[in-house]
Amino acid sequence: MNIQDAQAAVDSWIKEHGVRYFNELTNMAQLTEEVGEVARIIARRYGEQSEKESDKDKDLGEELADVVFVVLCLANQTGIDLQAAFDKKMEMKTKRDHNRHHSNEKLK
Repeated sequence: MNIQDAQAAVDSWIKEHGVRYFNELTNMAQLTEEVGEVARIIARRYGEQSEKESDKDKDLGEELADVVFVVLCLANQTGIDLQAAFDKKMEMKTKRDHNRHHSNEKLK
């Protein structure tokens, strides 16, 4: 599924199951909450914090998917073609960062 298809799938889900989109500020708060859940898993599972017993069953993939879902909601409700924006960003990063990263001694 490409990003355009994902945006359409989220829009269909919202219309069928979600009544309507939450407003943009609510979705921004929701996104912050979901990113916090991802950060908690990463910090405890891959960082130096110990993982609490209650966190061991958390699914990082599921939490990342929650982030993607809310990002798609925000794109839909603000009229952003996320596929076009992503393609443009990848092109820009490729031009800007290829040599920069290859010559970064810290990455060798």
